[in-house]
Amino acid sequence: MRLLVSYVLPRLLQWAVVIVVGVTVAFAVPRISPTSPVDQMLGRMSGMTATDPAAVAGLRSAIIAMYGLQGTPLEQYGRFWEHLLRGDLGPSLLAFPTPVTTMIWQALPWTIGLLGISTILSWMLGVALGTLSAYRPNAGWSRLLANGMVTIQPIPYFILALVLVLVFAYYVPLFPLVGGASGPPGLSLDYLGSIVWHGFLPALSLVLVLTAFRFIVARALASGVLSSDAVTFAETAGIPRRRIVSRYVMRNTMLPQITDLGLQIGAMFEGALITEVAFSYPGIGYRLFTAILQSDYNLILGVTLFSIVGIATAALLIDFAYPLFDPRVRYQ
Repeated sequence: MRLLVSYVLPRLLQWAVVIVVGVTVAFAVPRISPTSPVDQMLGRMSGMTATDPAAVAGLRSAIIAMYGLQGTPLEQYGRFWEHLLRGDLGPSLLAFPTPVTTMIWQALPWTIGLLGISTILSWMLGVALGTLSAYRPNAGWSRLLANGMVTIQPIPYFILALVLVLVFAYYVPLFPLVGGASGPPGLSLDYLGSIVWHGFLPALSLVLVLTAFRFIVARALASGVLSSDAVTFAETAGIPRRRIVSRYVMRNTMLPQITDLGLQIGAMFEGALITEVAFSYPGIGYRLFTAILQSDYNLILGVTLFSIVGIATAALLIDFAYPLFDPRVRYQ
């Protein structure tokens, strides 16, 4: 009971406050925008065919009622939470009348597959290589690796994505130029292989940059731990180097890196917008980009809400997992 009151409940309350504040801001921003999504939707409709003014007025009233824009801002806010708690984010303006939740759930597996694998793989590689490089800073492979990572890290991942598209999908067409898969969807080996084939270049562009960043951070953290008295005593006592690296150095640098990994995983729900656009990959980022271009406020709001909940939940789980990775942190 003491653990529940002193550790769990305050963090659950903080998680709830973050979500409420984030959702409130996401609700308010489109309503203070100088452009009206209703006017833009009506403009697109009236541009395609001649319409009667009375029909346009009736359509405007129907759209306002459908999107919950009638009444005072406080009444709209109450209806917004009512629909949100039911999982109803309304229809998409871009693919009317398809629900926003359906469009997000269709794109989410692609983003989770791309960003999930890229994030975890780059984190593992960066932590392992950065720690080993810090332990052997004067070795030739360590210097070469450090110089390479320092060169790659400042490159924006979308620039790297464009270079990979031009080189390996256009000039030397080894990989597909666009899309997430080819062939009829299913569990066949051909279709699963096409998913891997289409996702290789987008994943590579993310893994290279994320690994370089994680390598630099892990190397700096490990260098600080290596200068501590505990590591010096362990080396003097003749403890094997492998054990020093895994049990002392890597474990003592893990806490900030676990934090960063958790937040990156939580941010998956907003997608890798530029990478997905560069490769026309059918994930959350590509849907968000299309929604911004078409002023699909419902879809923009839906992706934003998923991102808010994802990052807040990731931070909550990190808080709960801290004592498992660092004995200096206690549930108190």
